[in-house]
Amino acid sequence: MSEEKVMAAKAKEHIQGTIGEVMITEEEIEAKAREIGKKITEDFAGEEVVLVGILRGAVVWMTELMKNIDLDVKIDFMACSSYGASTKTSGVVKINKDLDSDIEDKNVIIVEDIVDSGLTLEYLKEYLGNRGPKCVKVCALLDKPSGRKVDIEADYYGFTVGDQFIVGYGLDYNQSYRQLPYITVLTSE
Repeated sequence: MSEEKVMAAKAKEHIQGTIGEVMITEEEIEAKAREIGKKITEDFAGEEVVLVGILRGAVVWMTELMKNIDLDVKIDFMACSSYGASTKTSGVVKINKDLDSDIEDKNVIIVEDIVDSGLTLEYLKEYLGNRGPKCVKVCALLDKPSGRKVDIEADYYGFTVGDQFIVGYGLDYNQSYRQLPYITVLTSE
């Protein structure tokens, strides 16, 4: 049994069977970060990029991603929410923490854990776009097109997932499961 499967079994045992099998391994995520990091490096050759991590879910993905971008990379964070303690989006975006830096004339890449309804992302792109950046792109670890409520896509994304509530690798349910080094699904609440 692989180390990841052993860890998954222990995590599953610890949280009493509330998560499913490993869907995307840590190694697959790391390989995707290398691939996307190379593409961003090519797309912005010789320029600076500002990665804006959306707290808290995107922290693990952003850390992996930025290790693979061979450019001058600056980072900042925003915290916003549309889920609360639920598995369904409320549809209302609330900004809890705004940027600390000026993004005027900068290449901005919003780093998200998952694009689901698209409501938060649509709001953030417009919100940040009003600050005069050179461009605003989106890089998401996961894309859930079945949950989309608005017509928006990430410029860079890792994996497409189905209509399930995903946890692990930074994604949570009520602040739990972020520490899992892989992607899995919440099977019961």
